[in-house]
Amino acid sequence: MLPRVNQMLFFEIASSDEAEAAVEYKARIADELEDGLLIETPLNESTGRMKRLYLGDELSVHFVTEDGIKNYFDSHVIGFREDTIKLIKIRKPDPDRITKVQRRHFLRVPAELEISVTAVGQIRFVTHTDDVGGGGISFLCDGKWAITREMVLDCWLLVPYKNGSLEHASFKAEVVRVVEHTSGRKQVMIKFVSISDSERQKIIRYCFERQLDFRNR
Repeated sequence: MLPRVNQMLFFEIASSDEAEAAVEYKARIADELEDGLLIETPLNESTGRMKRLYLGDELSVHFVTEDGIKNYFDSHVIGFREDTIKLIKIRKPDPDRITKVQRRHFLRVPAELEISVTAVGQIRFVTHTDDVGGGGISFLCDGKWAITREMVLDCWLLVPYKNGSLEHASFKAEVVRVVEHTSGRKQVMIKFVSISDSERQKIIRYCFERQLDFRNR
């Protein structure tokens, strides 16, 4: 069963920040298209504040049927449409992929990958990630770099695969959290705000390979 127009969707947004990834939002379906659903601007369930979504944001969604059953599916933002109000277009779920089993966590794996980071104010450095995922990553850097929440970074990630090949994934990301450690280093958690599907797939492929490695140990 697919969700219908005027039905409320509830969802979490993929983030490398676990606290942010656990926040639940809700949005009404305003219209149904052949290739997607148009939803209104989502609201934070706890605060009532509106949440801005970006192209490519990954969503873990559920809706409730009339008999009270929760149905879950994964989706992502594929566009926007200006109407009387701004609507957000998300990918319509494949009916075969809708499940009654909840999936709250996006695939994210620990990984030390080389990443180049550039930001305003002549900030430019190369460091290593702490973990990576399809919705964002976190990395460690020297405490001298003035990285702050909501800053947008241009990043270039070196992605190695099991067959020995290397890929480069480039993207823009927003800083969602900065943690300063007693060592003087910072842990920076970022979410993708501008990344092509092909670049995202490079990262997701790496995550699946790493996940299989962990399972086979």
